Amino acid sequence: MKPFIVLRDLTKDYNGKVRGLDGLCLEIYPGEWVAVMGPSGSGKTTLLNMIAAMDQPTAGSIYVNGVDLLSLTEEERARFRREKAGLIFQQFHLIPYLTTIENVMLAQYFHSMADREEAAHALQEVGLGERMRHYPSELSGGEQQRVCIARALINQPKIILADEPTGNLDAENEKTVMGIFHRLHDAGHTLLFVTHDPQIGIQADRTIELEHGRIVPALSTKGPVLSSFG
Repeated sequence: MKPFIVLRDLTKDYNGKVRGLDGLCLEIYPGEWVAVMGPSGSGKTTLLNMIAAMDQPTAGSIYVNGVDLLSLTEEERARFRREKAGLIFQQFHLIPYLTTIENVMLAQYFHSMADREEAAHALQEVGLGERMRHYPSELSGGEQQRVCIARALINQPKIILADEPTGNLDAENEKTVMGIFHRLHDAGHTLLFVTHDPQIGIQADRTIELEHGRIVPALSTKGPVLSSFG
């Protein structure tokens, strides 16, 4: 099986002084669930942003499903995010004056389409079928995160990228949200999580640990030992 995501010698420098990623190499396979862990400043979010085509490296290469992300124009990178990647953040980024279903449909709007039935189905899939007309202020934190998941799934992305998706949730809502991710994994989605919580990390197929922008092989589990040298 060919890898779905291939990173080679990925390096990111900031202002020529701070190195966010340091020659990192990584392969992720179709349908695999990978958790990325490590201390603050280790490069976790930088890595996620690279794969989401939201940032570009100083050096190295990024291929997703055979597409060279670094060869894309800004418009093509935006289309890649709309069509191929579902993005979920710790902060919910919901529009306060839009209802739940309108927030989900917003993702379709940027794709030049808006299907209320599809948006309703996505909300039903995350257990919010009865909350479609509510505004974000009327939802709990867990419900808002589920709206974000529905919004990320509306365009049927091949990969789901999540940055601390349970970081603001209590134990009960965390369990509910993780149940959704397990169902997505079972359905064949490729998942890449950034998390600081070991109890979340161990639920993935594979856990990798970053330190100073490099993969720590001895701490990477449930999969091939990875190296920043490829």
